[in-house]
Amino acid sequence: MSVQDVRAFNRFYTGVIGALDYGRHLYAPYTLTEARVLYELAHAARLDAADLRTRLGLDAGYLSRILNRFEDGGLIERGPSDSDPRRRRVRLTGPGREAAGLLDERARDTVGALLGTVAPRDRTRLAEAMRAIRGILGDDSATGPGEVVLREPGPGDLGWIVQRNAALYAAEYGWNSDYEGLVARIVADFAEDHDPHRERVWIAELDGRPAGCVMCVRDDAPGTARLRLLLVEPEARGHGIGDRLVRAVIGFAREAGYRDLVLWTNDVLGSARRIYQRHGFALVAENPHRSFGQDLLGQDWRLELHGPGD
Repeated sequence: MSVQDVRAFNRFYTGVIGALDYGRHLYAPYTLTEARVLYELAHAARLDAADLRTRLGLDAGYLSRILNRFEDGGLIERGPSDSDPRRRRVRLTGPGREAAGLLDERARDTVGALLGTVAPRDRTRLAEAMRAIRGILGDDSATGPGEVVLREPGPGDLGWIVQRNAALYAAEYGWNSDYEGLVARIVADFAEDHDPHRERVWIAELDGRPAGCVMCVRDDAPGTARLRLLLVEPEARGHGIGDRLVRAVIGFAREAGYRDLVLWTNDVLGSARRIYQRHGFALVAENPHRSFGQDLLGQDWRLELHGPGD
């Protein structure tokens, strides 16, 4: 990645946002900086002028002129800080909250119009990409401790799915290399030939590291999708990653127009089965089998995505 890549993205994104703000309607009668000051004051229980200056990275004189204008217009009131009498507390008045509310409503309408141009199936991916950019560039609130991000696989991730499935199931259930071969074939089939509008892989990240995965692929039965290779790393359990991954598959399958979503699992995988049950899957068949060096009870589960009238 180069400086030119970043500058090109900045030009594109500011163009997209600016194209929806004809005649500065979004911020009028305020400048962009003034609108940001109103936003911060509206979303903080109490804020000192010094804290506001630090949060926004503004010159002290510039911020003072903005606050003077707001005070003259009856939008704010200033007084001694609760924590330090030498500091000045800033608080919105009733008219100030109305002005901030109007700006917030305009911003919501603008972003809503922008999202209206994005296909529903792409909105989650867009949000995840935005959080990734913020987190990589140092915004701790984007990917704070314990925050889960779902994303598409990057280079090496498909290999990671094979390796982690093989290692984890060998360690926890004693499955042999036959299972690694099965996972490798599933992943290779997806990599070599898949329809991105009807099939997808998700990688779950926890604190920036891969922590889980799942796949949604076409099944042989018409109108049916299949959930495959749900996995959550042991140290990442308890963060709701399995539920997030299953919800992502269900939502994608519905958007793609599938009527049913099916999966095959084994009764020893109790945690995974409880996730499937929570999301409405019903057990439709059980069959004993000898696979992966173990005697297992295979289970077929099904979720109806669209009722007869849909």
